[in-house]
Amino acid sequence: MHDFKFRGNRLYCESVNIESVARKVGTPFYLYSYKTLLDHFSKIKKAFSSINPLICYSMKANSNLAIIRALVKAGAGLDIVSGGELYKALKVGCPTNRIVYASVGKTEEEIIEAIRREILFFNVESLPELDLINEVSRRHNRVAQVSIRINPDVEPGTHQYITTGKLTNKFGMDFLTARKIFAQRKRFPNLNINGLHMHIGSQIIAGEPFLDAIRRVVRFIDNLKFLGIRLEYLNIGGGLGIIYKDEKPQTADDFARVVAPILKRTGLKIILEPGRFIVGNAGILVTRVLYIKKSINKIFVIVDAGMNDLIRPSLYQAYHEIVPLKKAPGRPARTVDVVGPICESGDFFAKNRKITLPNEGDFLAVMGAGAYGFSMASNYNSRKRPSEIMVKANKFFVVRKRQAYQDLLEGETIPSFIK
Repeated sequence: MHDFKFRGNRLYCESVNIESVARKVGTPFYLYSYKTLLDHFSKIKKAFSSINPLICYSMKANSNLAIIRALVKAGAGLDIVSGGELYKALKVGCPTNRIVYASVGKTEEEIIEAIRREILFFNVESLPELDLINEVSRRHNRVAQVSIRINPDVEPGTHQYITTGKLTNKFGMDFLTARKIFAQRKRFPNLNINGLHMHIGSQIIAGEPFLDAIRRVVRFIDNLKFLGIRLEYLNIGGGLGIIYKDEKPQTADDFARVVAPILKRTGLKIILEPGRFIVGNAGILVTRVLYIKKSINKIFVIVDAGMNDLIRPSLYQAYHEIVPLKKAPGRPARTVDVVGPICESGDFFAKNRKITLPNEGDFLAVMGAGAYGFSMASNYNSRKRPSEIMVKANKFFVVRKRQAYQDLLEGETIPSFIK
C-alpha cells in the first residue's frame, strides 16, 4: 500500500535512503512519497471507472501545495472546507468547476469569494446557510449551484470525533428537512439545488455503513423523482479507511464492486471525496531520539517531535506503527512509551509499545502520518512547525521549510503602553 520499504537494514522512500534526508534537513519532518500518492489516486479512479466519477481530494487531510498540485495535475478535483483551502486550491490551478465546498460554518466572506470564483457547488448543511447563499447570490446577480448534505443517521463504526453521519452530529440535514427544501425550491430563486451530498465519517474500514447510507439516500432520490424533482449530482463523500495497525479495511475495488452498480442506476453524476485513502500511507513523520529515560517501572523513549507535530495519538488514541530508520539486529526489544517534549501527559506517540530499544540519537519513523498530520500541527509550546519533504524516485524536495523562531512572532505586536 506504500513505497516505504526496508532495503537491508535501512528504510527507504522509493529510492531515497530516509536517514540521509534526516541528516541533511534535521528533524522532525514529514516525508511524502509522490509515487504512493498518485498510486492511491489511480486505485480509486480505476476501481470506479465504470461510473467515471469526479474524484475531489479532501484537502483537510493534507493541504500542502505540492500534494494538491500533484493530484490536480493527475485530474483530481478538490473538496474544500474553508476560504483558506479555496485560496490554496486556486493557487495550484485547480479548475473551479472541479471544486466542491463543504463546512457547517461558511462565513459570508467565504461564500462571496466562492460565488465569485464560480465553484462547482456548495454542499449546504443547514437552512440558514441556504438562505445566506441565496441572498449573497441575489446581491451579486448570480445563480449558485448547491447540493444538500443529507445526514443519513447511520453508525459508521469509527472514533466518535470523526463520526459525521449520525443525527446527533452537527453535520447535514435530516431527510424530512431536505424534502421540504426541494419542495420549496422556488423560495431560492438564486440557487440551482441540483444535488445531494453525504459523508458519514472518517477511517471507516467496513462496507456496511456506506452501503446502508447510500441505499437510504438512493431511496430518497427515488422519492424526489416521484414528486417530479430531478437531480444532476450525487456526492457520496469520503471516509475510506487505511491500515494503521491490524485493521482490514475494504479495498477501493471491494468498495466499488458493491456500491458502483447502485450509483450507476441513479443516472446521476457521481462525486467522491477521498482524503486519507489517498494521502494517509503516502507520508511518515521522522523524529530523532533525544533521551532514553528509565524509571522504576517504565522506559520512556523521548523524541524531538511532539503532539504539536502529530496530534492523532493524543486526540483519537490513534495507533501509528513506529520503526527505526536503521534496524539494529540483535538489539533487545522492550516495552516503552514513545513520548515528545511537550508539557502535557497526553504528548505521546505510543504507550506500552514493544519495540527494539533505540539509542539516543537514532532516528524513528512514525508511519501512516500523511493524513491529518501536518494539517493539524500547531505552534503549541512555541514550537516551530516541521518541514515537509517530497520524494520522487531517487530525489527529495523540500516542499515546506521548517519554521524559524522569527516566524513565531509573525502578526504579533506589543502595544505602546507596555513597551
